[in-house]
Amino acid sequence: MEQYKKEFIEFMIDCNVLKFGDFVTKSGRNTPFFVNTGFYRTGAQLKKLGVYYAKAIEAKFGFDFDVLFGPAYKGIPLSVAAAIAISEDYGKDIKYCANRKEVKDHGDTGILLGSPIEDGDKVVIIEDVTTAGTSIQETLPIVKAQGDVDVLGLVVSVDRMERGQGTKSALEEIRENYGLETTAIVTMQEVVEHLYNKPYKGKVIIDDTLKASIDAYYEQYGVQ
Repeated sequence: MEQYKKEFIEFMIDCNVLKFGDFVTKSGRNTPFFVNTGFYRTGAQLKKLGVYYAKAIEAKFGFDFDVLFGPAYKGIPLSVAAAIAISEDYGKDIKYCANRKEVKDHGDTGILLGSPIEDGDKVVIIEDVTTAGTSIQETLPIVKAQGDVDVLGLVVSVDRMERGQGTKSALEEIRENYGLETTAIVTMQEVVEHLYNKPYKGKVIIDDTLKASIDAYYEQYGVQ
């Protein structure tokens, strides 16, 4: 596993973004782990997060695209942070764009924030995490409505590696249904591999009991 992935897993724990316990996901699944990017709360944290996203984007897509699109609301700071990191670390000036939840009819009108999306633009969508792949159904039509654009793919922070609407993984379904390439900074398999029975800051985060809960979750919701 690449070093930046190990660092990112520990970064999520330090920021209280990756939690273990008893949670319910947006798709209604009871889960022993939860990723909440709303807990990236400081300038230093967001700057670091942008760097990790930039590494994942470079590895999968390179930087031959025009717009980084972050769906409202959590995708907005993600698109900004990653666009800044791409500019600072790679010297590539990518436009950021996000949507509003409601169309604005005065002043800066329309549904978009940041850069407009224009015919011929290549777009990468940036999100926090995908569980069942439902959010892309809302996001893609917004982007496509802006013109003749080429949506290259989707980058998320964590691939939860579970089924979407059918028997395949959510990211695999997105690839098949929408023709999008997908990638993540880390997968849950990598998270478990890095943390299982290994102390971090003097504490074992995934012990045998928690590992059994995670395994049981994947028995139910994992890809068969």
